[in-house]
Amino acid sequence: MNLTDARIVLTGAAGGIGSATAARLAQAGAKLVLADLQQAPLERLATELGHSAVLTTVAADLAGDTGRSALAAAARRVEANVLINAAGLNPFGLFTEQSAREIGLAFSINALAPVLLCHALLPVLLERPRAHIVNVGSTFGSIGFPGFAAYSASKFAIRGFSEALRRELADTNVGVHYIAPRATRTALATDRVRAMNAELGVGMDTPQHVAAAILRVLRDERREVLLGAPERLFAKLNALFPSLVDRSLRRQLAVVRKHASPAAAPLGGAAISTPNS
Repeated sequence: MNLTDARIVLTGAAGGIGSATAARLAQAGAKLVLADLQQAPLERLATELGHSAVLTTVAADLAGDTGRSALAAAARRVEANVLINAAGLNPFGLFTEQSAREIGLAFSINALAPVLLCHALLPVLLERPRAHIVNVGSTFGSIGFPGFAAYSASKFAIRGFSEALRRELADTNVGVHYIAPRATRTALATDRVRAMNAELGVGMDTPQHVAAAILRVLRDERREVLLGAPERLFAKLNALFPSLVDRSLRRQLAVVRKHASPAAAPLGGAAISTPNS
């Protein structure tokens, strides 16, 4: 896709990956509809990017019907031809210690909101000569990781949805793409997550690195991309030989529990490197 022809709806625009992606897209000549929960961060971002690059901003809760309708209306007004679902929530903690609200929010923000937003915007996208949907998932959409049970489940859901929708729209003008970042240095990666990654030897990317990959997905119209060579290998191993990954992750449980539940006593055990995003 030629990005100078792109009129892009970007959710989670004020977040780490979202704002880095917005900057890259603006530099490439794309026109943007920036969406996030609060108006003030969107206005600051629009000022940084230059108002010539920003078609409009939409402050809305995309977990609700009203917010999605507002964004769909804005997409129709500007004749959007790209939707990038970058908004997300990453609750870290042992599943038994998480509240029902935390678990519900993970599914609402990471899975249900982007699925229903695709549903709301598809009539607009189908009117364009060529259009694209990019869903931002996670390495943990391919590898269920302890300490991230609800998050992993929600990202597995968006990966499966992207695959199914791509196949359903195969004979239309709308392409569906999925990108899975690995661990990324954003506000979602709390001090506890970063400490665990450091102890496990897990590499972390910058938001700018992920943003550059999102642009490549659009430019090259790649169907599915997993970032990080070790992470891609783990994903393949998990698909083909899940029992091997089970054994490897069991050896990491002491480290995961120590950081996921700080009150828990360390249980001992060796650690090997696995991805976290």
